Amino acid sequence: MKNAPMAEAHSPLAWVEVKQRARCWLTLLCVCASASGCDPSEPPAEPLPLDSQAQELNSFNGLSANGLSANGLSLNGLPLNGLSVGGFSSSAFIQWFSQDPAAADMLMTYVVRCAVPTGQTRTYRHQGGRTYAWTGGLGLAPDWASGSAINYNEQQLITACLLAHVNRYGRNVNISVLGWNAWGNAIPYTFGELTSYPVREACFFGNLFVPNSLFFGVDRPVNNEGEYLTRACGALGSGSNSSNQCAPLRFVGRCSNVCVLGLEPWFYSNCTYGGVSYRPLTIRMRQADFDQLFDAPGN
Repeated sequence: MKNAPMAEAHSPLAWVEVKQRARCWLTLLCVCASASGCDPSEPPAEPLPLDSQAQELNSFNGLSANGLSANGLSLNGLPLNGLSVGGFSSSAFIQWFSQDPAAADMLMTYVVRCAVPTGQTRTYRHQGGRTYAWTGGLGLAPDWASGSAINYNEQQLITACLLAHVNRYGRNVNISVLGWNAWGNAIPYTFGELTSYPVREACFFGNLFVPNSLFFGVDRPVNNEGEYLTRACGALGSGSNSSNQCAPLRFVGRCSNVCVLGLEPWFYSNCTYGGVSYRPLTIRMRQADFDQLFDAPGN
């Protein structure tokens, strides 16, 4: 089994290879299941905190809005050698951003939200004078956010985070993002968050910079394909095949079959598939949002 190293630096030649692997147009897809009969276990019922949802969204927790387009997104040109002003001034980034500023702005919104800690922003002044600003949130990639090259662990966590934010239905819904950052620190969460977001939608893991390495699972037994189709896969028509419609993601079944819990009982710390160890993220949703987006049996 290959374990994800805590910090893996890459030589310039290795980064050329990484960028070449990333030169593709991706369809980011995902699937889910409903809340009943899931692992990890649920906290006991408790009154919600007095804080309003708006206040909680501004706190240091993993609540985030998903709405990343499932259309093709090119990763070629991202500042892999540092998510900083210096990276934004590279010719590769400028050329990539200029090809489709709207799509690039959308992707950078989620990249910065995933990688950079809350309270920080990244700005970019594009040709023509327009300035773009992207707000940090989850802080999953502290080294990359500080200007260092993105390492192996950070590649995996940014991948999981981007997959978790895809929403093919074009609706922004709030999700609870649970997991560990690349330094091994848990994304802060509150008990009210766990209670308000009771539906354990899915686990996401993989590496966008490695071919055929995008995976998802659900937290309960799946009786048929329609039960785990979600915001990104869309509805299966008669005779269609989820393995094709959800590509390039691969469904791995129940999360607990390939993932293990860590010190925190609410989310997975590691998933292993094909002999490779990955750092996953566990996603939860509000019941009302799940019911509105999905028409899964048993809801």
